[in-house]
Amino acid sequence: MRTSIATVSLSGSLTEKLTAASRAGFDGVEIFENDLLASPLTPEEIRARCADLGLTIDLYQPMRDIEAVPEDEFARNLRRARHKFELMRRLGTDTVLVCSSVSPLALDDDALAAAQLGRLADLAQDFGVRVAYEALAWGRHVSTYDHAWSIVEAAGHPALGTCLDSFHILSRGSDPKGIEDIPGERIFFLQLADAPLLAMDVLQWSRHYRCFPGQGGFDIAGLLQHVVRAGYDGPLSLEVFNDVFRQAEAGPTAVDARRSLLVLQESIGLAPLPEPVVPTGIAFAELVTPDAEPVAAVLGALGLARTARHRSKPVDLWERGTARVLVNTGPAARRDGTGLAAVGLESPDPEGAARRAEALLAPLLPRRRAPEDAPLDAVAAPDGTELFFCATDRPELPNWRTDFEAIEYAETAGGAEGRVDRVDHLALTQPWHHFDEAALFHSSVLGLNGQESVDVADPYGLFRSRAVTNSAGSVRIALAVGPAPTEDETRAQHIAFATDDVVAAARRIRAAGGSLLPMPANHYDDLAARYEFTEGELATYRELGILYDRDAQGEFRHCYTRTVGRVFFELVQRDGGYQGYGAHNAPVRLAAQHAQRPLR
Repeated sequence: MRTSIATVSLSGSLTEKLTAASRAGFDGVEIFENDLLASPLTPEEIRARCADLGLTIDLYQPMRDIEAVPEDEFARNLRRARHKFELMRRLGTDTVLVCSSVSPLALDDDALAAAQLGRLADLAQDFGVRVAYEALAWGRHVSTYDHAWSIVEAAGHPALGTCLDSFHILSRGSDPKGIEDIPGERIFFLQLADAPLLAMDVLQWSRHYRCFPGQGGFDIAGLLQHVVRAGYDGPLSLEVFNDVFRQAEAGPTAVDARRSLLVLQESIGLAPLPEPVVPTGIAFAELVTPDAEPVAAVLGALGLARTARHRSKPVDLWERGTARVLVNTGPAARRDGTGLAAVGLESPDPEGAARRAEALLAPLLPRRRAPEDAPLDAVAAPDGTELFFCATDRPELPNWRTDFEAIEYAETAGGAEGRVDRVDHLALTQPWHHFDEAALFHSSVLGLNGQESVDVADPYGLFRSRAVTNSAGSVRIALAVGPAPTEDETRAQHIAFATDDVVAAARRIRAAGGSLLPMPANHYDDLAARYEFTEGELATYRELGILYDRDAQGEFRHCYTRTVGRVFFELVQRDGGYQGYGAHNAPVRLAAQHAQRPLR
């Protein structure tokens, strides 16, 4: 189906919004009246700009407070409408959105509303315009789609139809199945928006918290199925009021928006896409740094060894078991410290994963490589992290490890207890305006399952996190957005290594000269009140800075290194069926990190 987006969904000037919509691949736009009024271009110039960009103008909106008003007020409304219809003719669009009235002058009189909308449609028809009547969820007398349709049906005018808006329908808890009773040709327009499930005034909910399909809690796919069964064949259009989107760059937001529509259509069989190829593990995490010494000291203390070096690039491989970290000191490294630049994802079908990514508007990244280097496909996540699709040590497929030459190294001393052997999870703190986009990207492009969002208190605000995982739990990525996006300490990423004995691992780190992030004594006093521990257990956790959590499935013990640049490391021990990430402990950890200056 054709796709469209309301200009109110994007930031910037009208021309910036139109350019972003075109580059993202939209077929058309809704022109929001405020955007037109603020534009220096004439309606004719806007029409020509859209044509040059390959965009149709599918809707002009909104006209407010038109119907069910006293006759003198309606006469003024018709005068206003005449001017707008003339404007629409200059714009080259033939459909106008009329919202159900919120005016205190509006009367609770469906017959009057139908009669006046019919007269409005008469005037619209003279200009070649159709009127799409929409029920606002907070409308004074008309607030549900079936009520709006009954008025349209009563008016019986060919130039009057209804506009369906998923937010207005689902925010009120209306049953969308009744949409199938509306003739498809009388559904003049469809607007789509998702939203998180919030208990708040519906007007404020609508104006500030809408998001793109798949980023909230509404069943947009179910609603769309009913609309398609009704016979609607117009565009799928996004109308999203969101404070974050309105401040973010228009280009990436438009790409995120269109990706949401591609995934939505795929979910109900309207747009076939390459099948998701779900990653099965973490092949490596790549750090870039201007100085390898600080991070090398931490990796060594964690028990990883420098085992190989890239043939043609200044990249070292540190590993133990399947826990692998690449340390890159190339010229692209930031001068302000170590950062997580790339993640290798084990893929059952790297080429298939790349096809899926490209189909969902995540084009493959250009990569500088020597002729003998393994051909690896990579795409950029919304935060800029490069994601490589890997097939480690599988002889039938290109293997990134063949780019590395082994070097001699000494095995670390000590027994097997407390050794790290794999990556438990990665935590990627997102720029403030990419959180919802990142969640949709990782679920749609990578096929990971999104978990519920969790909010935790940071000393300087609220820290929001949402994990995405595969079904086996062998890939866990915790996406987060912090309260102070300009601070690198807040935006630090981290790599969590799994161990079977976090106490032994912590002691091993100390013995190797490493240091762990100290935790406040008050945390352990609280643990003593909440749980019962064996003799000396809590004292050990206090000594080593180990945090503890428990749920109905199992137990979780974890500790942290100090931050190196913009990266820190975590050691985790999961017992039983514990699947979380110690969210209860996050405020303690965040406060402890704010109190410590990062290493460089």
